[in-house]
Amino acid sequence: MASKPPSGDPVQDAPQVAAPRHSAAGLPAVAHSLRVAQQQMGVTRAARTLLKVNQKDGFDCPGCAWPEGDHRHTAEFCENGAKAVAEEATLRRVTPDFFAAHPVADLATRSGYWLGQQGRVTRPMLLERGAGGSDGGDRYEPVGWERAFAIIAEELRALDSPDEALFYTSGRTSNEAAFLLQLFAREFGTNNLPDCSNMCHESSGSALAETLGVGKGSVSLEDLHRADLIIVAGQNPGTNHPRMLSALEKAKSAGAKIISVNPLPEAGLERFKNPQTPQGMVKGAALADLFLQIRIGGDQALFRLLNKLILDAAKADPAVVDEAFVAEHTHGFEEFAAATRAADWDETLTATGLERDDIERALAMVLASKRTIVCWAMGLTQHKHSVATIREVVNFLLLRGNIGRPGAGVCPVRGHSNVQGDRTMGIFERPAPAFLDALDREFGITSPRHHGYDVVRAIRALRDGDAKVFFAMGGNFVSASPDTEVTEAAMRTARLTVHVSTKLNRSHAVTGARALILPTLGRTDKDVQAGGRQIVTVEDSMGMVHASRGNLAPASPHLLSEPAIVARLARAVLGPESPTPWEEFEKDYASIRDRISRVVPGFEDFNARVAEPGGFRLPHAPRDERRFPTATGKANFTAAPVEYPELPAGRLLLQTLRSHDQYNTTIYGLDDRYRGIKGGRRVVLVNADDARELGLADGSYTDLVGEWRDGVERRARGFRVVHYPTARGCAAAYYPETNVLVPLDSTADTSNTPASKSVVVRFEQR
Repeated sequence: MASKPPSGDPVQDAPQVAAPRHSAAGLPAVAHSLRVAQQQMGVTRAARTLLKVNQKDGFDCPGCAWPEGDHRHTAEFCENGAKAVAEEATLRRVTPDFFAAHPVADLATRSGYWLGQQGRVTRPMLLERGAGGSDGGDRYEPVGWERAFAIIAEELRALDSPDEALFYTSGRTSNEAAFLLQLFAREFGTNNLPDCSNMCHESSGSALAETLGVGKGSVSLEDLHRADLIIVAGQNPGTNHPRMLSALEKAKSAGAKIISVNPLPEAGLERFKNPQTPQGMVKGAALADLFLQIRIGGDQALFRLLNKLILDAAKADPAVVDEAFVAEHTHGFEEFAAATRAADWDETLTATGLERDDIERALAMVLASKRTIVCWAMGLTQHKHSVATIREVVNFLLLRGNIGRPGAGVCPVRGHSNVQGDRTMGIFERPAPAFLDALDREFGITSPRHHGYDVVRAIRALRDGDAKVFFAMGGNFVSASPDTEVTEAAMRTARLTVHVSTKLNRSHAVTGARALILPTLGRTDKDVQAGGRQIVTVEDSMGMVHASRGNLAPASPHLLSEPAIVARLARAVLGPESPTPWEEFEKDYASIRDRISRVVPGFEDFNARVAEPGGFRLPHAPRDERRFPTATGKANFTAAPVEYPELPAGRLLLQTLRSHDQYNTTIYGLDDRYRGIKGGRRVVLVNADDARELGLADGSYTDLVGEWRDGVERRARGFRVVHYPTARGCAAAYYPETNVLVPLDSTADTSNTPASKSVVVRFEQR
């Protein structure tokens, strides 16, 4: 039998700390996966559900966006995927009785872990005059769907401008639902479509669109298997994308070398114990051939120096640089080369904290490789100079012709399972004119052409009274966003906040004057509409589009699917004058895909192609044709000045990160097995030498106080100090607890992504 949810929040005052692990997965991962699945689903339901995860006739894992190969294991999921599925397919239910027993003020005191453990929301719920209002009820009450849509329509129609509405999208949203949401928003009259990409990988899209012409990765899973060298920078696959470890293991067995570039040692990149094989379970495979323990924010300087050393090596051996590729396919080489030759060893060693010998070892591996891939995640994307850093990575690959070559390319590893697909479907506050032109031709509407708000600008708009209605398709906006106190205060100014959700989270307790929770089907649920059983589609991190089919009875008869919610909302708001056939879209999602096929390039014959087992790959001009749709018509070298954080005395640079028991802001448990943390999340990892210099004893408690140019004190209270082998000058702590320290206006140049990986902090002991 599945266990009941916890009645009270667990105490986290004294987390236990042990030495960090040096391997990932193996028997402990299997045991933990099965234990969590049994607790949430029960034995029979767990088996029936987990065997359908990431299968060609099953459903896409609601966790990460790592791709599947053509040949799949019976258990095609990782530990964190099992946790994600278990939380969605749970037998636990949040009914109206729960809300009657828990006022919003009570929910606001609960941890994200406790809220998520309560189970699936079963009915639409309304808070009239809630935490942001001046009178009325103090708790959510059940409401009918028709009334819920009427309330949203009433508030949207009362706005002075469509741009006073915000339509946020989480990466879990399907292609079909995302396409409908952006269509509705634009027919309503706004491009205010902030999404989770704004907070995570916007820097990747900005840099890649400028340099290569396509804001996505250029490699396939097969390319990883064929690479000679894979550089994994600013990424922890063992916790955040565990199935990536299998791909790295396969590449390693084929002869690839792997370099890990990270301020923290990561267990999965040290040794991977593959639970799919007997030998992997027992012994495992060492993955990283070289660990470059870089200081936070030093990656641009590292790649700039490597580029200089490549140019130097080409003096003796011109074949080191792919001169034919550079001459035929690139622009801006001379300016890049001049800036690169000025790179300085001493400055690089200061910026990176690395030893000269380590960089020279990395260079030797680079020069020995004919096919190189660079993978990265938020460790590169969430700094002020993130876009410049990723441009430098592109420079590094262009020099040796490693774009458009099998086994080589750029590999930004996306997080949520359809975050890339949502952007492809038009969830973007700065849409391309060609996309809007195609949308308008297809539907007979006139989309707005002015740019909308991204996440940071959306929070400012709420704060300043320029936005009044907030609608979220999934996610946990309040916890995911920076500058927590500012974000929460901004949300409370709204006239209406709406969250399309499967489960509870912190955002449901931080409301506008009115608030709605609209419960929706999950990936694991069967979706049956008037036109029969439906599928939805997703796009993985490498541009493969495939179908997803839930196999469980819905958690409640009162749930609607995400496409149905958008379609009914659009009918309520736009009325019968809308030229869009919303009823048809709700009845049969194939009709949505027919329209997508005529609007979005690469989706021609969408329904026929997605019916093929495994789906289809989207075109990628740099990879497929070595064609670069940039302003110059070529791949662009760039020459930005090298930047890296400089610390005042007595301060450290903090990066926010996930524990092993969470996915994004969803907290599955209170342990971080690979880092040796058990029973608590308010810990700060500090290099032992730095800690001694700062007088921070292991096991002592401290407040983290953020320092930024605005002079505002941002404080995260009561963190246990853990002496940990991180890079000197650096510290790390879990989000969302430390998002309070990230200033709203501290963002990456160009992309406006919050700089959550480089927060200057001081310590005030308790």
